[in-house]
Amino acid sequence: MENPDAVSALGALAQEDRLAAFRLLMAEGPRGLPSGSVAERLDIQPTRMSFHLTTLERAGLLTARRDGRHIHYAVNYDRMRNLLSFLMEDCCGNNPAVCGFSVNEFTKPTGT
Repeated sequence: MENPDAVSALGALAQEDRLAAFRLLMAEGPRGLPSGSVAERLDIQPTRMSFHLTTLERAGLLTARRDGRHIHYAVNYDRMRNLLSFLMEDCCGNNPAVCGFSVNEFTKPTGT
């Protein structure tokens, strides 16, 4: 991951409603949720939530698929792993184990 990609992803997460939506979708796993369900669970107006979910999608953190009249969102786990790996890349003098884990933990698919 390059700096501009990381800045885009981190910038998208740097808003309370978007972070809450991202965390909710992380908990849902690969199947994700329709945008209306995300809005309902977080008690956010659907149009406002749609704007936030689109922002996360544009940053590459979410994928979207149309299901009839609904848009279904899910976390892009590869992109999230890349972001975490990017953040930890130079940790502790290139020794991320000092922090209690390794970069490889982020780069290995976990079945999601």
